[in-house]
Amino acid sequence: MAEFTQSALGFVVAIGLLVTFHEWGHYYVARRLGVRVLVFSVGFGKPLWSRVAADGTRWQLAAIPLGGYVKMLDEREGPVPPEQQGEAFNRQPVGRRIAIVAAGPLANFLLAIVLYAAVYMIGQPALRPVLGPVAAESPAAQAGLREGQQVQAVAGERVRSWDELRLALIDASLGAQRLPLTVGDGLDAQRYVLDISRLSREPVEFYAGLGLVPPQVQLAPRLGQIVADAPAARAGLQSGDTVRRFDDRPVASWQALVEEIRGAPGSTVILTVERAGQSLSLPVALDSVPGEGGPVGRLGAGVAAQPELWQDFAFEYRLGPVESLVAGAQQTLQMSWLTLKMLGRMVVGEVSVSNLSGPLSIAQFAGVSAAAGLVTFLGFLALISVSLGVLNLLPVPVLDGGHLLYYGIEALRGSPLPDKVQHLGQSVGLALLLGLMSVALFNDLNRLLG
Repeated sequence: MAEFTQSALGFVVAIGLLVTFHEWGHYYVARRLGVRVLVFSVGFGKPLWSRVAADGTRWQLAAIPLGGYVKMLDEREGPVPPEQQGEAFNRQPVGRRIAIVAAGPLANFLLAIVLYAAVYMIGQPALRPVLGPVAAESPAAQAGLREGQQVQAVAGERVRSWDELRLALIDASLGAQRLPLTVGDGLDAQRYVLDISRLSREPVEFYAGLGLVPPQVQLAPRLGQIVADAPAARAGLQSGDTVRRFDDRPVASWQALVEEIRGAPGSTVILTVERAGQSLSLPVALDSVPGEGGPVGRLGAGVAAQPELWQDFAFEYRLGPVESLVAGAQQTLQMSWLTLKMLGRMVVGEVSVSNLSGPLSIAQFAGVSAAAGLVTFLGFLALISVSLGVLNLLPVPVLDGGHLLYYGIEALRGSPLPDKVQHLGQSVGLALLLGLMSVALFNDLNRLLG
């Protein structure tokens, strides 16, 4: 219940902030260009709260927190008094209408820049892009890469952490058959080229097949978070317990403990743990859950954080105010371009539509990122803001990009498209949008049930 509440609260905060900023972009430019705004609504449906401002705009919070809208004075939606016709949206020159419509997505990009900049200024823990064990027969192994080397650049783009390395690998791999990596620095820098022509471009499968993983350390078998009403909690295991034996076999590491647990689905085992200097032997009835090759055991406990094991690879990545803004703009541009490329690959079938996420996944990610801390939540908000900006600029009628398409054609031909053509486009766009939302919701349910 606590996890659901956290996800719901994180989702409402995230969507509320992103939608408000998007609609504020429309509102701000409309007012600066002399267009009267009638309603600024965060949410759809019945208003829960409203207030009329001095300029006549009704600001309101509505019951369904899945979006929002700005309603402007428009003769197409009702009669307009003659003295107010100059403030109607439909009476504005096409250039002004383009500016008002484009301001929403651009506000999302601006917000993403600010959020990413805040992440860089606050600072975040990062892992140097040092290679762990290179999988045999993988493209990385065939190219000659070795454990312990540090990647400096992917296709000429500098990387400073494993997070940047992962993004750069995906970005450079889309549409490419070979992947150039620069390893080492200065005079010792070496260039390796990975043949990725046979790899899937699905992100998870691509990473698995590439053969590049972070450094591997042997974690102590010390328990961290205990999941409520799971085998570990029912058996009386506690956070901080160190598992010494699994039945009569010694346990040397967390990885070894995981293998033992996975190999005993549905079994009752004896875990010998060390707690506050005492040795305790506790019977634990493991769950049996579906795995890729059949049922696997589940304990319901996470590993305790052991940051001291990563001190040779970890560092805090922090920038000054000006550098943070520049880096925030670069990150926003990179994520926007990557989002567009991923959507394009979905259209041509190179990337599965199963990668689309809907409101349920966003809510889940919002809760997890909020629990992980301020920096993680700000990064999540920036990513969703970029996605919202990109999706709204797609040339699909009913979206901002569809309206921009219509206005662009109007600017070229000197007159608007016929109403019949616009209405047909709106119907097609609505059908496409509903189809996209249905696929995203199906993916959400599939992830939750799977």
